[in-house]
Amino acid sequence: MNQNPQPPTPLTSLLVANRGEIAVRVFRTARALGLDTVAVHSDPDADALHVREADAAVRLPGAAPAETYLRGDLVIKAALAAGADAVHPGYGFLSENADFAREVVAAGLTWVGPPPEAIEAMASKTRAKELMRAAGVPLLDPVDPATATAADLPLLLKAAAGGGGRGMRVVRDLDAVGDELAAAAAEARSAFGDGEVFAEPYVERGRHVEVQILADAHGTVWALGTRDCSLQRRHQKVIEEAPAPGLSEELRATLHEAAVAAARAVSYRGAGTVEFLVTADGRPYFLEMNTRLQVEHPVTEAVFGLDLVALQLRVAQGEPLPPAPPAPGGHAVEARLYAEDPAQDWRPQTGVLHTLDIPGAGTGTGAGTGSVRVDTGFADGDTVGVHYDPMLAKVIVHAPTRAEAVRALAHALSRARIHGLTTNRELLVASLRHPEFAAARLDTGFYDRHLATLTATPGGDADGRPGARLAALAAALADTVPSPRAPLTARLGGWRNVPSQPQIRSYRTGDTTYEIRYRHTRAGLEPEGHDGVRVRTVTADRVALELDGVQRVFHVKRNSNKPELYVDSALGSYTLTRLPRFADPQDRTEPGSLLAPMPGTVVRVAEGLAPGAAVTAGQPLLWLEAMKMEHRILAPASGTLTALHAAPGHQVEVGALLAVVQEEPHP
Repeated sequence: MNQNPQPPTPLTSLLVANRGEIAVRVFRTARALGLDTVAVHSDPDADALHVREADAAVRLPGAAPAETYLRGDLVIKAALAAGADAVHPGYGFLSENADFAREVVAAGLTWVGPPPEAIEAMASKTRAKELMRAAGVPLLDPVDPATATAADLPLLLKAAAGGGGRGMRVVRDLDAVGDELAAAAAEARSAFGDGEVFAEPYVERGRHVEVQILADAHGTVWALGTRDCSLQRRHQKVIEEAPAPGLSEELRATLHEAAVAAARAVSYRGAGTVEFLVTADGRPYFLEMNTRLQVEHPVTEAVFGLDLVALQLRVAQGEPLPPAPPAPGGHAVEARLYAEDPAQDWRPQTGVLHTLDIPGAGTGTGAGTGSVRVDTGFADGDTVGVHYDPMLAKVIVHAPTRAEAVRALAHALSRARIHGLTTNRELLVASLRHPEFAAARLDTGFYDRHLATLTATPGGDADGRPGARLAALAAALADTVPSPRAPLTARLGGWRNVPSQPQIRSYRTGDTTYEIRYRHTRAGLEPEGHDGVRVRTVTADRVALELDGVQRVFHVKRNSNKPELYVDSALGSYTLTRLPRFADPQDRTEPGSLLAPMPGTVVRVAEGLAPGAAVTAGQPLLWLEAMKMEHRILAPASGTLTALHAAPGHQVEVGALLAVVQEEPHP
C-alpha cells in the first residue's frame, strides 16, 4: 500500500460523526485547538450534552441508529451544510466503515482516521488474521466447526465483522455447535449486515491485552504501551488499565513489535489498537485490530501525558510525529459506569439521570498524581433512552502506582452521587477491591467466577445492605423539614400529624420495606428502635446521626414531587421510595405475568411457543433487543403458557405484558 504524504492542511471546523461521551471528549480537544465544532443528532438526542457543547448542530431525522448515526450520506451532507472541513468518527457507528471514509474524502473533507484501505484490510477478522500470519504475528489456529471434535472444545464462535461481543458464543458441548453457530450468524447479520462467523479455540483464564499504536504518513509508528482489558461482561470491557500489570519485559517487547508489524502491514495512519489474547503461561495471540480510537484510550493518555485526539488531528493534517513518544509514568485505571443492573442479567436501565456527581472529577487528558477524570455524555437531568449504549461515564484515575490508582478509583466511585437510575457502581467498587484484582490476577473469566458473590448483598440490614435502615431513618427525618418547593401535602408532614404520638413513615429500597418511628421531644427528634443512634442535625438535604459515638453525615436529595429520595453516605448510596399508608389495589398483576423489563424490540420467540405449551422454570421464552444488547425473558416457573402477547418485530414499552405462565400446582 502506497502512502503519499500531503502538505499539512490546516483545519478550521470539525464535525464529530458520533454522540455521547466520545463526541463531548473530541469537542473538548477541538476547542482547545481553536477549531469550530459541529454535532449531529438523532431526534431523541436533540438536547443531548454533545449537542449543547457544540458550536453548531445538524439534525439526523429519526431515532434508531440505522436511520441516523449510521447514515453516512446524511452525516456528510451535515458536514458540508455546517461548513466543516473535517470529520472525526469517534468509536462505533461508522468509525470502521471504509466506504464512509472514502465518501468523506471524496466530498473534499479531511478524514480523521486511518486510510480506507487499512480499515478494509482489518474489517474482517478472518482476512485480518491472514494478513497477520503473513506478517509473522502469532495466531490461534482456526477450527472448522463442521469437523470439530470433542478435543477442540471449548470453542469460541466470533462474527467476522464488527465487535462489542455481538455474534460471539462460547461452545462447550459438541452437540450445540450447530445451533450456536446459527444463532451467532443471525446476531452478526442483524448487527453488522454480515453473517460470516468463524471458530477458534476458547482459551480458559486468558487475558485481554492490547497495544495502542499511533502512526503518521511519514513512516513513524509509535507503540504506546499496553492495556489490560480482561474484566469483561458479555465480551464487553468493564475495567481497563495501563500498563497491563504482570507482563515480563520480553512479553511486553513481543507485543509492541507485533503491534507495530500489524500497523506497517496495512500502511496504517492515525490511532489504532492491536488486541491480543495472552494465555495463562504467557503466550500471546493476535485477536484483531481496531482501526479507530478505543473507548479506553484515556488510560494511555494519562500514563504518557498525551492527548490522542489532538495527535489524531495533527496526523490527519499531514504533520509528522516526533521520532519517539514520551516516556510513560505511573499507572491509570478506568471503570465504565453503566446504567444497568448486573444482578439482573446486566439489564439496561432507562429514565432520567437526576444527579451524576463524582468527587474530585475533572476532564483533563494529562497525568496527575491521584487525579480523577470523568468522560461523560450526560449532565444532571438528562434522559437515558433505549436506542443507544447505556454507558453513563468513564471514570479514570492516574497515580504513581497501581495500588494507589485502584484505591483512589474505588474511593471516587464509592463516594459518587448517582441518582435516578440503577447502575453498576457497586459492582465496580467491589471488583476493584476484590483480592484477585488487587493482586493483578486478571483473566476474562473473572465475572463468570465472581459475579454472584460481587452482586450478593452483604450481611447487615434486612435487605442485606449495611446502612439501608439508617438511610431510611435519615430520609424520614429529612422529610420532617419541608422543602421550599414542596407541595402543601408534604408541608403537612405525612398522614400522622399528632406531635405527641410516634410519627411513622415507611420507605422501600429494593425488596425491603422499613417502617421508621420517631417522636418530637423537647430535646428534638428522637428515633425509636435505633439503639445507639442520636440525631445531631436535620435539614431538608442533610442529616447528621451519631452512631455509638461516631458521627455520620447523610446527604438527602428529593425527586421533585415524586416519592423517590436518594440518600448518600460513607455507608452506601440508596434509592428510597416513600410508601403511602394504604396500598393501591390497582398495583397488582396476574400471577405468572411476564412484563417487559425495559423498552425494546422483540427479536425472537422460542420455537413452538404458543398458548397451551408446557414450559419449565428458567426456560428462555422471548428475546428483547434494547440498548445494543439482547435480553432473555425467562419462564418464572414450570407450568403452562396461557397467553402470548409478543411476536418478533413488536416494539414494547417497559411494563408491557408479554406472556402469562400458569404455574403447575405443587403435589
